[in-house]
Amino acid sequence: MSKVTSMKRARTAPANLDTPTDLEPKAITEVSKALNGLLADAFALYLKTKNFHWHVSGPHFRDYHLMLDEQAAAIFATTDELAERVRKIGGTTLRSIGQISKLQSITDNEEDYVEPADMLRELMADNKKIAAAMRKAHEVCDENDDVASASLLENFIDATERRTWFLFEASRSHDKTGH
Repeated sequence: MSKVTSMKRARTAPANLDTPTDLEPKAITEVSKALNGLLADAFALYLKTKNFHWHVSGPHFRDYHLMLDEQAAAIFATTDELAERVRKIGGTTLRSIGQISKLQSITDNEEDYVEPADMLRELMADNKKIAAAMRKAHEVCDENDDVASASLLENFIDATERRTWFLFEASRSHDKTGH
């Protein structure tokens, strides 16, 4: 019997979406839940970053506008990879904005005006929160022998830490002490 024919069916998805995998059903459920939470947060952080990109003002407008646009694009690029990873292991992924709002841990910001320094600090805190959530999801992947999902998260953690660093450095210009 070949490896492909000996793979288990996921059985966490409807029959028409069932994907063969060698992961146990418990692993599929746990990893899918962790990755879908990250996916919801990625969409929430993407929109918040674009919101701040669209509404930033002040003497550093151009620098912040470009940095936030670059960061939003990087965040958005993770969404397809996260969703497709869930599908590859036999899970199902997000289907609506409503589902995102139920799963997201990133708080929306709907204020009419936010000072640029506050935007940077808020995004920095959100990116730190997502990096921590990615580390927890990595643990779930490790516990369930899903090395591919863990590897994907390692790259996303590095990119998230880079965004956090850039936001920190940019926000220092607003702090008279340099910290």
